[in-house]
Amino acid sequence: MADSKEDVITSRSDFIQELLPFAQRTALLYHLSYLCLANFPKLEEELRKCSVETQLLFGSSEALLRECEATSKNLVFTVLPVLIVAVEANNNVLAIKCLEKARAWITEIINRVKEMVNRYENLIQSVASCTSDVILEKAETEQQTKETSLEIEAQEKVVSDLEVELKKNADELGQIEQKIQEKQQAMQSYLIDASNTNNGLTILAVLVPFVGIIVKSIYDAVTGPDVAAKTQALSNEISNLYTEKSSLRNKEWNIQVKLTDAQRKLASMKIEQGSIPSPVHLTEVQTCLTRIHQNLIQLLKFWESVCVMLEALKDKTFATENFLEEYDLKDIFLTSIRTAIQLWKSFGESCLKAVSIFCLQTKDAYKFLETSPSSLSPVEWKEQYDDVIVELNKISPDLCTPQAAAAISE
Repeated sequence: MADSKEDVITSRSDFIQELLPFAQRTALLYHLSYLCLANFPKLEEELRKCSVETQLLFGSSEALLRECEATSKNLVFTVLPVLIVAVEANNNVLAIKCLEKARAWITEIINRVKEMVNRYENLIQSVASCTSDVILEKAETEQQTKETSLEIEAQEKVVSDLEVELKKNADELGQIEQKIQEKQQAMQSYLIDASNTNNGLTILAVLVPFVGIIVKSIYDAVTGPDVAAKTQALSNEISNLYTEKSSLRNKEWNIQVKLTDAQRKLASMKIEQGSIPSPVHLTEVQTCLTRIHQNLIQLLKFWESVCVMLEALKDKTFATENFLEEYDLKDIFLTSIRTAIQLWKSFGESCLKAVSIFCLQTKDAYKFLETSPSSLSPVEWKEQYDDVIVELNKISPDLCTPQAAAAISE
């Protein structure tokens, strides 16, 4: 068996779920930005291009996630069942062919994800360019209307204070995420040591790319009390950090709700004055796209790790004739494969949920582009803006719930 650090993957399937709120927010934030560019047709057109590009990219993301789900299904209904047959018959040739087929599918997905990551990078740059153009135009218009009312100054202070609060929360969140990463690395190193002393755990680590099942297997396996206790302690520390992260995420969302409302009031004042509001919503678009980009990088690493591990399984296990018979591993392999089937089913379901969100984004979320914001009356403008705020506030902030974190120890 492979004995490198690739034997145990610490990636968790909930990174798929973390895509969803950012995908939902993106079109709504574009809509707010679009409304704020009323009476500035050049900028309006530039934003329209970015929005359409995003819509098309989300359509491609939907197709990619469908492919991930299809590959999970192929593993569940084709590769792993055939691998069971191969193990039962001690047929190493069939096992190797089966694993080669899986590796070919996964390599194709890796190439698709790499392409998608690059497209998101280009889109983020386009949005950043659009944001810079808005800032430049804003400075020029404000130079022409130097008078700023006391009401606008007061509202700018409200927005500024909330932005400071949001920044402080983001810093705390960054510290928690760093601690989580450190603890996960400690868990990874410990699980490698624990699994290398138990053939069943080693095999399961190769077939199932989720750290939670390895933790559970340590509890279920015949291990010393010190091993179980150390595993439980690390698992509890990680769960507590995820609970703290969830609390900060909820706080971030609450601040964001207040900030968005304050920005709406300031935007209305600026537009009445004849100026362009600050492109805060476009900046948020960049944040959402960046988070999706980061999650796709995780998806890329996930599939790359699976590919490496399947290759190791093929080369270092089934390449040895009568390996299973010699080391009496047949029952262990069969149990691990059946466990893997259930977990790959769950991963496929996560991909399908993400598909449904991206599908909605490509269908109706960008209909606002059909109407120029310049054509709206002040009442219609406010109604649209308020409606978008309501929809933004409906999006769940639970990017990482304690329940999700508990999956580490389940």
